Amino acid sequence: MKDKQIEKLLKSEKARQKKVINLVASENYVSKDVMEALGSEFTNKYSEGYSGARYYGGNEFMDKVEDLAQERALKLFKLSKSKWHVNVQALSGAPANMAVFSAIVPYGAKIMGMTLDSGGHLSHGYKVSITGKMWKQVPYSVDPDTEKLNYDAIMRIALKEKPKMIVAGFSAYSRKVNWKKFREIADACGSILMVDMAHIAGLVAGGAHSSPFLHADLVTTTVHKTLRGPRAALIFSRKDKSDYSEKIDKSVFPGMQGGPHMNQVLATAVALGEAMKSDFKKYAEQTIKNAKALSDELKNLGWRIVSGGTDNHIVLVDVWSTLNIGGKEVSEVLERNNIIVNKNQIPYDTKSPVNPSGVRLGSPAETTRGKKEKDFAAIAKKIDKVLRDYADKNKKTS
Repeated sequence: MKDKQIEKLLKSEKARQKKVINLVASENYVSKDVMEALGSEFTNKYSEGYSGARYYGGNEFMDKVEDLAQERALKLFKLSKSKWHVNVQALSGAPANMAVFSAIVPYGAKIMGMTLDSGGHLSHGYKVSITGKMWKQVPYSVDPDTEKLNYDAIMRIALKEKPKMIVAGFSAYSRKVNWKKFREIADACGSILMVDMAHIAGLVAGGAHSSPFLHADLVTTTVHKTLRGPRAALIFSRKDKSDYSEKIDKSVFPGMQGGPHMNQVLATAVALGEAMKSDFKKYAEQTIKNAKALSDELKNLGWRIVSGGTDNHIVLVDVWSTLNIGGKEVSEVLERNNIIVNKNQIPYDTKSPVNPSGVRLGSPAETTRGKKEKDFAAIAKKIDKVLRDYADKNKKTS
């Protein structure tokens, strides 16, 4: 590379990624093929519009790539083209959710979404997000005792509030979701059911988590995280029960963005193709096994695991109740020891999101690196030792 300053930064980041244990639940490592697609000549082309209806010439191969990405997305999740449509142009997860809301939900109407401290996402109508400013969030939380979803309680809220849309999805919830229950809730109050499966898309694709497509009207997902693709998004919409597809396409373009990032769409197609291979199913299964091994070992070592365990790739740890150290401090201490996590609120957290009571751990990235259950048990022991040594040292010097 001619730009030596940038070259130095690239080399530094490569070195950082190689030396750390990456437990960020929303991160992963893409293949060389995905990386090559992202850095390809498709970066150079303007492809405003959709396949077969572009505003620029020279889009013959852009059309073929977009068509291929759509075909692979439907095939991967076992969806019929006659019943489902998929938009592959959304730039990322939050814009994808925004595009859906903008297309389907009248401004000012109610969107029912999980609270942030229960594991929900900012883009599900939270007050600091644009979605919370344009629509009114009707919040639902996990049960305060079990820290799991209480579908009867969610039903009562939905029947009282009658939201236009119910969002089932999360960014820090470690248990399986009963999509059928959410369908029953949506039907009971006349709501549209949208599922944001960004975190678990790879687990669904690999058959390690139940699929939401049988019950949802709309499904959004990122392509990174457990799906192990580029930073991009997909929006699936039913064609057999609604007219949402055309509205969503118009919401993405020209409503929210101009020309798509076709290098991103190309890389998405690559990742979707990789997820169809038999070894990806093994990866999805191993991802969950590894998270359970991490959770079980931490629990054995005396750490409180939110909801008592995990059914997916996420382990939410209440660090405050164990060592009286906030999530921000824990994250910083672990990073100094080359373990990367993220601070995270726990259900009904009394501490600030800036320095919450918990940290979120995840297994996708290190599973991609080939680690198994024994490796994750060893990682748990390392985390325990680093944090307890730190706590003991602070007690002696305070």
